[in-house]
Amino acid sequence: MLHYVTLGTNDLSRARRFYAPVLDCLGITSLQDGATETGYGLTADGVIRLYVTQPYDAAAANHGNGSMIALAASTRAAVTAFHAAALGNGGTDEGAPGLRYSAHFFSCYVRDPDGNKLSAVCEAAE
Repeated sequence: MLHYVTLGTNDLSRARRFYAPVLDCLGITSLQDGATETGYGLTADGVIRLYVTQPYDAAAANHGNGSMIALAASTRAAVTAFHAAALGNGGTDEGAPGLRYSAHFFSCYVRDPDGNKLSAVCEAAE
């Protein structure tokens, strides 16, 4: 259903320093670096699914109240690594890794340095 998602940033250099190690925990990497945005995706398919960008209208980026991007993780260890990398690279905690909602929904919640809310989720039985 979704083709790609964009998240706004007010400091692209800071965002790149945050997202590179955090997304790497999920096998997601930078596939395109431009003057105003970075596009991230899986190396295997080479398709950009997440852009972190300065707003096109040049107004300040802000996060949406009630908005969140949930990213798929293949293992619970990847969720835990994602959470630790986020906190270690300027993110803030919104919910430690753990089971929620069902016996196999293992997730965590963080905010990036611009306040965008992110989640990593593994639904594999471990």
